[in-house]
Amino acid sequence: MSLSYSDQLILLNDLLSEQHESVEGEVSEYQQIKRLVKSMIANEQLTDAQLNKLLPEIYHYSVEGASVQNVSEHITTNQTNLQNWISAINNTGYS
Repeated sequence: MSLSYSDQLILLNDLLSEQHESVEGEVSEYQQIKRLVKSMIANEQLTDAQLNKLLPEIYHYSVEGASVQNVSEHITTNQTNLQNWISAINNTGYS
């Protein structure tokens, strides 16, 4: 069973929020973020221009995060980005 677009946004928001708040992350979380974003880009269902622009950035963040030596440092470096992405997702009206 596949997730609806709204469910994908909620899950993405939850994953990013958890990393933002805890400053911790697992490789599996980054892989899940990568899969979600890739699916969202491929489905082309998102009409929010700002989030469409940010999805490639989130994808890049997840690719880097899956291979960094220091996950906490990676998240700390991206705190502002995480907050912006979370806000953009919350402003879509889907989540």
